[in-house]
Amino acid sequence: MTTAQRVVVDPITRIEGHLRIEAETDASGRITQAYSAGTMVRGIEIILRGRDPRDAWAFAQRICGVCTLVHGIASVRSVEDALHRAIPDYRIPPNAELIRNLMIAAQYVHDHVMHFYHLHALDWVDVVSALKADPRATAALAQSLSAYPKASPGYFADVQKKVKTFVEQGQLGIFANAYWGHPAYRLPPEANLMAVAHYLDALAWQRDAVKLHTIFGGKNPHPNFVVGGVPSAISVHPGGGHGAGGPHHRGGQDGTALNMVGLQTVQNVIAQMRAFVDQAYLPDVTAIAGFYKDWGRMGDTGGNFLSFGDLPSKSFWETDSYLIPRGVILGRDLSTLHPIDLDDDAEIQEFVSHAWYRYAGGDSVGLHPYKGETALDYTGPKPPYDYLDVGQKYSWLKSPRWKGKPMEVGPLARVLMLYAHGNPQMKALVDSTLKTLDLPVEALFSTLGRTAARALESKLLADAMQGWYDQLIANIKAGDLRTFNDRYWEPSTWPAHMQGVGLMEAPRGGLSHWIVVDDGKISNYQAVVPSTWNAGPRDAQGQPGPYEAALQHNHVMHDPKQPLEILRTVHSFDPCIACAVHVTDPDGEELVQVKIR
Repeated sequence: MTTAQRVVVDPITRIEGHLRIEAETDASGRITQAYSAGTMVRGIEIILRGRDPRDAWAFAQRICGVCTLVHGIASVRSVEDALHRAIPDYRIPPNAELIRNLMIAAQYVHDHVMHFYHLHALDWVDVVSALKADPRATAALAQSLSAYPKASPGYFADVQKKVKTFVEQGQLGIFANAYWGHPAYRLPPEANLMAVAHYLDALAWQRDAVKLHTIFGGKNPHPNFVVGGVPSAISVHPGGGHGAGGPHHRGGQDGTALNMVGLQTVQNVIAQMRAFVDQAYLPDVTAIAGFYKDWGRMGDTGGNFLSFGDLPSKSFWETDSYLIPRGVILGRDLSTLHPIDLDDDAEIQEFVSHAWYRYAGGDSVGLHPYKGETALDYTGPKPPYDYLDVGQKYSWLKSPRWKGKPMEVGPLARVLMLYAHGNPQMKALVDSTLKTLDLPVEALFSTLGRTAARALESKLLADAMQGWYDQLIANIKAGDLRTFNDRYWEPSTWPAHMQGVGLMEAPRGGLSHWIVVDDGKISNYQAVVPSTWNAGPRDAQGQPGPYEAALQHNHVMHDPKQPLEILRTVHSFDPCIACAVHVTDPDGEELVQVKIR
């Protein structure tokens, strides 16, 4: 037994950006109230005002240090949507849609694998416990789960030796300052050793996975994009020689065009992704989940889920061709899917009643993103401080709502949408996983369900990549090399006023970039990102955001000084808060301040 208290976790580690969680517990340690505070302001919307819409993607990518691709695509889609609304025959070449699908799906698989092994798995895996494992028993366990080629006693013995050296030398690095030995860790030593080994393997795997973005986008992070398609000119030449247009002629043999060598590398990356998901990621998640089945009853956000849909087989504007469907689920009811009207002012709105912004019409109103305002208004406490005044404004994140209701976005929302739509592969994956774990379908609406959904989605998308690749190759063989539509490239050809929204399903959930263009320049720009939907604070009606609601559902803390329970649920969303860089000395003192004038 403990006393009622306020628990503060600041910063939440192993996430992108800066997040503070405050939780109130009763005498039994049960969380009764939780508050999510984004502690860094983004401000990209302000920077974009008055700029050329065709350049917006390069700025919007800087919203995040790891989600550069998704913000780039959402941004170019917003301009393309504005053009399509004004000029209905405006389209993106099929090859460009296929390349974007491949890049998006690769981002999913890469992000999900890295999130699990390097950010979230450490909430379930006791690294130090791996020192007690029998490498031969670990190999037997791994071989019983999959055909992963590295599952030998010698391999696990080598990994164990590395970890032992780190521990003995006090050089645990990112494994330091964790809660090793906490009674909430339940995996046997052999399972811990297997997971640690795959942690290290994933570090090497991801170096090859990012090659796909480099081939199509020129670099990673911050790959290149272009309004009207992709900057990936296709060459049918294998290489060598000089074309009539010179060595860097568009599509020339010696230029930077995409040729068969690059495409074969893409095929190799797809194969590597599928193998790691099939042989390591999905089996590991299922095996680890078997020891934590009670977490299938914790972390419910209320049962409201939103997906914008993505990955078209035809055109971005043909939503029926999306692999991931668009729609809303309310109250865990999978039998009824609600449509989304993007233009209805009363549907998607952002509220600032508990966020450090001000609205001209009053802070209790909600604004549709086309009419969104970004007026900074910090009224919080002056550091250092112990607690936030949660009765007032307490976050730099707004509170998005759909018809006034908070919505969870992300892998779980998409998996539920696919499941409810009857996608055969996802239905089979979900049903098989629930059967293996002996859990009811209600377990999906939980911290455990959220974590499992990320792995199931990775399987679906890694497999889908092969189909898009095959279609791209078929188009090239048929003589279709178009990747860019240059019609209406010049703003002089645009209507005086346009507006559009660039939608996509980013790895962390529904992402939307809303743009208003007047006389060829951006007059308003609003990015409503997944972690704003999930991590936003309470609204004017006092409704908690998904992080807050999830933490208030069946969480009892063993030790408030070791808030492992909070980390497990918050990490299950894969938070991606606005990021910043700080330079400190070993004592934590600031060394450098960088000011942009």
